[in-house]
Amino acid sequence: MTPVILLAEAEKSAPVTDWPARIGWLVGLLLFIALVYWLMREGWKWRATLQSDIPELPAAPEDTGPVKLTMSGRYHGSTTAGQWLDRIVAHGLGTRSLAELTLTDAGLAVERPGANDFFIPAAALREARLDKGIAGKVLTEGGLLVVTWAHGDKLIDSGFRSDHAAEHPAWVDTLNHMINDTEGAR
Repeated sequence: MTPVILLAEAEKSAPVTDWPARIGWLVGLLLFIALVYWLMREGWKWRATLQSDIPELPAAPEDTGPVKLTMSGRYHGSTTAGQWLDRIVAHGLGTRSLAELTLTDAGLAVERPGANDFFIPAAALREARLDKGIAGKVLTEGGLLVVTWAHGDKLIDSGFRSDHAAEHPAWVDTLNHMINDTEGAR
């Protein structure tokens, strides 16, 4: 007769979960994530300090004239003109947000819920073009409306994406026509 081993008599199995070790790893991971977030925030603040020479953004005038174009979409940020990875964060220009653009004879008004609104005077506008990217956002070719404008002694590229991308070419044409008219008047 073969001996029958009862389950109760068998050796105990190892614990399935070592809770103290698992909790220790989880706390370590959370601390690491917090450190990375803090370093990113400090880098953002340092960049704003380096860009403190950028003057305050102009406010929209009382009378802007008749509306030429409007667009709702997203504001993706601003960079130094020609350097699509050099993000400008001073005065809230680095904050992505929803945006309502209004183009008038006086310039381009950018209204951003939850972020600082800003106004680009018509005399400061330099160029409008379709592009595929700006710091932190890459789209398909021509998926981004980029407006180049002068602020202080710096040229700035600001990137916008309409809720209806088919609007972009009309914006480029109208803005460039307006810029050429303004340059001709100088």
